[in-house]
Amino acid sequence: MKSIVRGGVAVAAMALIAGCAASNSEGALPGSGAVPSTDSLVADTPVVIGEPYTVQGVTYTPADISDYDEVGYAGVYGADRAGQPTANGESFDPAAISAAHKTLPLPSYVEITALDTGRTILVRVNDRGPMANDRLIDLSPAAAAQLGLTDTTTGVRVRRVHPPAAERAQLRAGRPVPERLPTPDSLLAILRSKLSGLPSPAAIAAGVAKPATPTSAPARTKPGDDRLVVEGPNSQPAPPTASAPPKPTPAPATTGSYSVQVATFGYKANADATAKALGGTITRAGNLWRVTMGPFASEAEAQSALARAKAKGFGDALIRRER
Repeated sequence: MKSIVRGGVAVAAMALIAGCAASNSEGALPGSGAVPSTDSLVADTPVVIGEPYTVQGVTYTPADISDYDEVGYAGVYGADRAGQPTANGESFDPAAISAAHKTLPLPSYVEITALDTGRTILVRVNDRGPMANDRLIDLSPAAAAQLGLTDTTTGVRVRRVHPPAAERAQLRAGRPVPERLPTPDSLLAILRSKLSGLPSPAAIAAGVAKPATPTSAPARTKPGDDRLVVEGPNSQPAPPTASAPPKPTPAPATTGSYSVQVATFGYKANADATAKALGGTITRAGNLWRVTMGPFASEAEAQSALARAKAKGFGDALIRRER
């Protein structure tokens, strides 16, 4: 695991903050909503996004998708990792309400809904994983207990949210916040239907939960980029711009007048990976890279492509019509 910041001070400060959080055992009662003392909190900055990374031959592309909303399976990763560093340099606390995710920014906040019961809790994502299976997210033992999970692998909805400062502080101090309102049965039915077509729980449970852990590699500064960049265990660093992954083969051109604008990225490698996954193309827009799908001969084809993009988490994708 590699971390990139401007200078070594940020790394030391993050480690010190994480150590303070791990040793804290006093403060407001769980779920009370009281804001803990700031000297007991881990930090919510800098936010980790990072470039694509590869683990066991699979490439993952972190992305800052503010309306991320996916259905999949959740597991629990072991309490035996207590005290080990998470992907953003904090100390893993099994008693904290936290989670590991492959691509969401670190840290970020998500609401986890158990699809068997409709119960929903707020969780702080501060680690990368699970890397050895097809689960969508792995929960700390305390988060799984608050959600009431009894199976090793359970269907869940993961929806990114931006909670109030008091709730963020409560989770950063390692304590839970009150559960959300139960999910209505009508919505649960829709969410459960989205699980069909995914690998069975038994097949997913056969994998070993193994969130990413950082290595002892020294920090390095990437010119022109002051964000913290994290790469997975046994991963290959994203190649420099000069040797970026080859541009994906463009989708077959048609004479249609519809296209789908998927997203715009600051890194060409991220745009390449997204275009490859969706069968789209990339174009340069100033200092950014735009991913589009199409053109399509009919609005129906464009709608189908739009649905594919949204299913991959690009909720802001839209159809454009050439006039």
